[in-house]
Amino acid sequence: MPEAAIPEDFTATTGPISRRFSVRQRIVLRIIITAGYWLIRIIGPTLRVSISYEDGAQGTVEQRPVIASFWHACMIPATYICRNLGVRVMSSNSYDGEYMGRVVRKFGFVPVKGSSSRNAVRALLGLRRALEEGWTVAFTIDGPRGPRYKVKPGPVALARSSGVPMSVFHMAVDRAWVLNTWDRLLIPKPFSRVLMRFGQLIPVPASTSDEGLEKYQQELQASLDRVREFAEANVGKVGTEEFSYSQKTS
Repeated sequence: MPEAAIPEDFTATTGPISRRFSVRQRIVLRIIITAGYWLIRIIGPTLRVSISYEDGAQGTVEQRPVIASFWHACMIPATYICRNLGVRVMSSNSYDGEYMGRVVRKFGFVPVKGSSSRNAVRALLGLRRALEEGWTVAFTIDGPRGPRYKVKPGPVALARSSGVPMSVFHMAVDRAWVLNTWDRLLIPKPFSRVLMRFGQLIPVPASTSDEGLEKYQQELQASLDRVREFAEANVGKVGTEEFSYSQKTS
């Protein structure tokens, strides 16, 4: 995959870790960031990946720009498989957001500070600017704290204001460690099979009223539910004639 230039003005996740954290927190952050990076870097090249599309969704991988949404549980395989594309991602100002922002930056993502509950307007403006410049932006749509598998309104509002369509995908893993966290975060085991399923693009007209946004939020929820159910039901077929390996991850 091509390397993407990363502008420094998009994010504060460079340089020293913020002093708003205690000395102990800063030490733990450095350990987590280093361990997280190497975990993904070591496991990632072993993954056996296939990409699948809903009818009419072919070509969504090449679509630029697009507003992509996926569930928080898929962050680890998504970080490796979608690396070095310069994708802009919303990163919260929380402790968790600090280390996740720094880890994904090492894989070529560009964190934009904000969350669904704090500094959301600032982050959405930064993401809209990225779209205007032709970059894809992505949301872990049930993050940063859940509820799990429940869509939040950020992508729909951004799609209306920018004129850029929404896309969804899910990554199912056949063998993974599942953390006992709110999102049931997946850590793929080495040489796991991964099925990445894309849904159809969802445009949101600029003329959509505030009340009408609910319809598109429900459509986004339904699309994410469909691709998750399909991927989880078919990941065991990755590597067969039906779902041949379609992406090199090394």
